[in-house]
Amino acid sequence: MSSPIARAAARVRGALHALVPLVVRRLLAHEIRALHSLALWVLRRRHQIPEGAPAFAYTGPQTAMMYAMVFVSVVETVALAMVIPWPVVHAVLLVVDVYGVVLVLGLHAACVVRPHVVGPDGSLRIRYGALFDLRVPAAAIATARVDRRYPDGRLLRVSPDGVLDLAVGSQTTVTVELTEPVKYVRPLGAEGFAHTLRFHADDPREAVAALTRVRTVPAENR
Repeated sequence: MSSPIARAAARVRGALHALVPLVVRRLLAHEIRALHSLALWVLRRRHQIPEGAPAFAYTGPQTAMMYAMVFVSVVETVALAMVIPWPVVHAVLLVVDVYGVVLVLGLHAACVVRPHVVGPDGSLRIRYGALFDLRVPAAAIATARVDRRYPDGRLLRVSPDGVLDLAVGSQTTVTVELTEPVKYVRPLGAEGFAHTLRFHADDPREAVAALTRVRTVPAENR
């Protein structure tokens, strides 16, 4: 039987789920993960990388843009501090601006510490920071190839025929064909199924080679 504390906690969670919309809960969760990722980045650690599993960065196309955003935000904060004469307004805007800078750094840090991963069993995990996380079992992977494409500017796009594009800097470099559709969850909670995955890796050839190596090694030798 559960303890009174556990039952009370369950009631609180149920009340929060009833009162707070799913979108708001997911946005708050993304912010918390971004701040946690910033701490991992400072400590030079990565998030859930199995020992010996190859990991693949994907931040190359966006790094310069992220630092540019941070620079502009810092300049804006300093400029507003010099022109706003009201202490209360100045303090409020300072807190908002500083938090905005921290969130931008957290978004980039989440992408750095949460790379794509090829598991020891041949599974694939593709991620975009704290916003998107998709695990693909080894048995569901048919083929993988280097395939540079330039979809539209959205982070995540799924075509009507089930092709999922997870773009960074409006580009993808790896295409993975699946033997069966896999379930994905969008950043705000919507779900769907995809039978082809296209995502960006800074070193697409090595990512495809890692997938191929693991899949061709006999199970008893893994």
